[in-house]
Amino acid sequence: MAIMIQSQESQQQATASHTRFGFALVTSLFFLWGFAYGLLDSLNKHFQDVFQITKLRSAWLQAAYFGGYFLMALPAGLIMKSLGYKRGILIGLSLYALGAFFFYPSSQWHSFNAFLIALFILACGLCCLETAANPYVTVLGPRHQAAFRINLAQSFNGVGSFLGPFLASQLFFKHAEHNVSLQTVQYTYLGIAVLVVLIACLFYFTPLPEINEEAQLQQEAHIHSRPLFQNRHFVLGVVAQFFYVAAQVGVAAFFINYVIENWQKATPSLAAILLGVSLILFTLGRFIGTLLMKWIAAEKLLACYAVVNVLLCVMVIFFHGEISVMALMAIFFFESIMFPTIFALGVRNLGQHTRQGGSFIIMSIVGGALSPLLMGWIADQQHSTAQAFIVPLICFFVVAYYGFWGYRVSS
Repeated sequence: MAIMIQSQESQQQATASHTRFGFALVTSLFFLWGFAYGLLDSLNKHFQDVFQITKLRSAWLQAAYFGGYFLMALPAGLIMKSLGYKRGILIGLSLYALGAFFFYPSSQWHSFNAFLIALFILACGLCCLETAANPYVTVLGPRHQAAFRINLAQSFNGVGSFLGPFLASQLFFKHAEHNVSLQTVQYTYLGIAVLVVLIACLFYFTPLPEINEEAQLQQEAHIHSRPLFQNRHFVLGVVAQFFYVAAQVGVAAFFINYVIENWQKATPSLAAILLGVSLILFTLGRFIGTLLMKWIAAEKLLACYAVVNVLLCVMVIFFHGEISVMALMAIFFFESIMFPTIFALGVRNLGQHTRQGGSFIIMSIVGGALSPLLMGWIADQQHSTAQAFIVPLICFFVVAYYGFWGYRVSS
C-alpha cells in the first residue's frame, strides 16, 4: 500500500512538473507575438529611410501583417479543430519561423515587396498561435486559477511589445545618421527565426493536453437559441473592435514619424525609445484597468477611456512639442483595456454561439490593416502626420458609443 501511495505521489509530481513546463512554453507564445508587433511599428520609419518610400507605401507593412491575421483566422480555427491545438501551435511556429527567415533574402534582394510577403507569412503563423494559446492556458493547471494564468500570460505579451521598440532603437536607428541599411534587420529576424525553431522543438517533445470543447458546447446549447447576427450587442461589438484595432495600429504605426516631426529635439532612436515607453504604459494600463473593474463597470470604464482618447487625439492634432508627444504617449495607457473589454461585452450571453462570435470579433482586427493606409495617405497629402490622427479620433468616438450604448444586450 505504501509503495502504491508513493508511486501515485511521484506520478502527480511528474504531471505537475510537465504542466508547469507546458505553461511556460505556452506563455512564451504570448511574448513572441508581442515582440513581433513591437518591432513592426519601428520598421515603418526605418523602411521609409532605407527604401526612400512614402508613409502610405510603408503603411503596407501593417496591411500585410493584419491582413495575414484576417485571412488566416478561419483556417486557423479549422486547423485547431481537425488537427488539435498542439499541432496547430507547431504549424503556427513553423510559419512564424519561415516568415522571419524570409527577412534574410528580402534584405539581400533589397526588396520592399519581399518584406511584405515575409510579414504576411509571419502574421499567418502568429494568428495560429493566438487562436491556440488562450484555450491552452485555461487547461494547463487547476480550473479555479485559469483567470490568473491568462492574465499572467498576457503580461508577457506586453513585455514583448515594449522590448521590441527598445531593441529597434539600438539596432535600427542608433547609427541611422551615418549608415542606413537593412543589415541589422536581416540579422535581428534571423535570430528570431532560430529562437522560434528552438521553441517549436520544445513543443514537439513536450506532452500537452488536448482540449475537447464538444461537451461544453452541448451544456451551453440550451442557454441561447437566437441566431448569432440577431444579437445587436454582438454586431456592434464587431464594429467597435474593428475601429478600436484601427485606432491602436494607426497610432503606433506613425508614432515615430509624429514624434520626429513635432518635437525638434527628437531623433529616430529617441522616438523608438519613447514608443517602447508608451507600450510600457499600455501594459501598466491593462493591470490598472483590470483592478479598477472591481469597482467600475467594464462598459463605463471603456466609455470613459474612449472619451479621454478622443480629447488626447485633439491635442495630438493641434498641439506641438513635448505636450503633444506626451498626449500621444498617454493614448496607449487609455487604450489598454479596450480590446479585451469589447471582446467580453460582445460575446456576452451568446450561449452556444460564443465560440463562433469570438471568431468574428477576432477577424475584425482587419481594421489594423486599413487604417495605416488611410493615415499614410492623409499624412502624404497634407505633408503632416499630425493631420492623419483624425482617423484614430473618429475610431475612438465609435468605441465610446459602444461603451455608452452599444454594449446593451437586447431582450
